[in-house]
Amino acid sequence: MITIIINITLALQMDGKYKDGYREQGARKALVEELRKKGIEDENVLKAIAKVPRHYFFEDTFLNQAYKDIAFQIGEGQTISQPYTVAYQTQLLHIHRDDKVLEIGTGSGYQTCILAEMGAKVYTIERIEKLYLQAATLLPKMGYKARFFCGDGSKGIAKRAPYDKIIVTAGAPTVPDELIKQLNIGGILVIPVGDQKSQKMVTVLKTSETAYEKIVLDTFRFVPLLGDKAW
Repeated sequence: MITIIINITLALQMDGKYKDGYREQGARKALVEELRKKGIEDENVLKAIAKVPRHYFFEDTFLNQAYKDIAFQIGEGQTISQPYTVAYQTQLLHIHRDDKVLEIGTGSGYQTCILAEMGAKVYTIERIEKLYLQAATLLPKMGYKARFFCGDGSKGIAKRAPYDKIIVTAGAPTVPDELIKQLNIGGILVIPVGDQKSQKMVTVLKTSETAYEKIVLDTFRFVPLLGDKAW
């Protein structure tokens, strides 16, 4: 029953009320300029932000919030991330076309769209079934391809490994060893690490099968990563 309701709702959105016109495109252009002023330099990331219709992830009542640089509640205790945060994490990944990317925490699917828009081959996992179903239904309607999984993302998806890049969109207490193991040599992991109130963004570059380099960057606040290898 849940799947049927979701499908009908999203079909109505894509067929009617959620058009992507000059107003929405102009709002995205303004958002891109705002992100550029805040320090986002990767033009490929900015081009993706400019193309992905973020308002598709918002209910009618809140459409005026879609292109503000803020996080926003999407239900189930989760949020669609602030555009700056999405751009910041994506920039750290140094995405190349055809990179095989694992996204942990599909959420709304907005970050998934940004990665797909940049030409990545995205594998994305979400623990909450309702959000998994929504994203797996909406993104193909938007023209974005990804492989969707429902399960414990803290352990990655070992059967699909290795990955060129891994992005974690929830705060973890530590960097899970399981995720580093699933990276290719030369691969990059981007993950917020800290307590449940704030985290430092961490990048991990895998330099060999047994070694890696870690860089600790700016402070952010994410919802907590849940699972056997997290909280």
